[in-house]
Amino acid sequence: MNTTITVSQLNRYVKARLDEDYRLQDLLLSGEISNFNNHYRSGHFYFVLKDKDAAVHAVMFRSNAQSLRFLPADGMKVVVRCSVSLYERDGSYQVYVREMFPDGAGALYLAFEQLKAKLSKEGLFDETRKRELPRYPQTVGIVTSPTGAAVQDMINILSRRWPLCEVRFAPATVQGDGAAGSIIAALRALTGEGKSELIIVGRGGGSFEDLFCFNDEALAREIYRCPVPVISAVGHETDYTICDFVADLRAPTPSAAAELAVPDMREVCFLLGNLEASMGDTLGRKLKGYESRLQNAAALAHSHAPMARLREAQQRVDSLGERLRAQMAQQMRLRRERLHAQGALIESLSPLRTLARGYSVLKKEGEGVRSVSQVRRGDALTAFLADGQLSLTVEEIKKTKARTGLGG
Repeated sequence: MNTTITVSQLNRYVKARLDEDYRLQDLLLSGEISNFNNHYRSGHFYFVLKDKDAAVHAVMFRSNAQSLRFLPADGMKVVVRCSVSLYERDGSYQVYVREMFPDGAGALYLAFEQLKAKLSKEGLFDETRKRELPRYPQTVGIVTSPTGAAVQDMINILSRRWPLCEVRFAPATVQGDGAAGSIIAALRALTGEGKSELIIVGRGGGSFEDLFCFNDEALAREIYRCPVPVISAVGHETDYTICDFVADLRAPTPSAAAELAVPDMREVCFLLGNLEASMGDTLGRKLKGYESRLQNAAALAHSHAPMARLREAQQRVDSLGERLRAQMAQQMRLRRERLHAQGALIESLSPLRTLARGYSVLKKEGEGVRSVSQVRRGDALTAFLADGQLSLTVEEIKKTKARTGLGG
């Protein structure tokens, strides 16, 4: 005879069977939204996903819904990442949506997830292989667009926080066809002959499609093979790309990447000041210890030894104290001189100082122009000056005779 069960027991059993099926816990489901309801109090989204033959109820809780970059609406075709379960109270199964994309972005998102799984399986994202950033870098490379605000923000922050650092900029296309190849070329330019100790790769915010070049497999492998640490700074805090996963460090924005790349000079100076004070305290304690030993020796000598030995011991202690003070002062003076010398050298070699003296840098299609043989009449050039850039057109080319000596 069959056992009688309650409706609650039946629904609980069916829910458990659905929840334990791993195939139903991470689905990419496409359909058209209908009966959309944005619950104004809870912030949850309730709607129906349907195609021409069937429909299923869906819910997207506020914690996931608040990260959407668009507002869903009836009639919109979407791709959702979801799991399937049963709502016990009503005995109806529904899908629980974690992520949602307009159907046009669905194919790109699927490609992103497939590549992410592939590279993760190969170990490109392993935390154990990620390298620590240099603590006090002398050269930092930047790969981004030359026309966006991100490059100027990063240069300003790096110069303000750590003036001893030389910034090397490799311009690249960061959106559209050919962008991944342009970024790869810029990376190689910065790592050739040990030109940079650390590289920041990124751009400002944009849509999922705008940022998709940073999901390129060849670019991911280039970052993985990069001989120096790489910081990925693509888009905003809610944007994630393959580059973020493979890089040694992910920054939420380009400005944040610059903050993470170098220390703050003011903090370093503060720490040096504390170190100097600590060393002074240590020296003081040692001197007090020697004075105490001298006093004990004096008391002992008064009763057991001639005064000559006491005076000799006192002279040795005085001499040792003077040597300790002189060595301490010499070490601090050498450290300050070295720090000032490095700052002056880096400042004198800065390309920004060269531009400020009235020079400019010419580039043709992103490449530096060093000779008139590189350009033709009618070519479009860009001149970079200290306070901006100019767009130029070559109207006439005059080649000067090469000089062979000081006398010309």
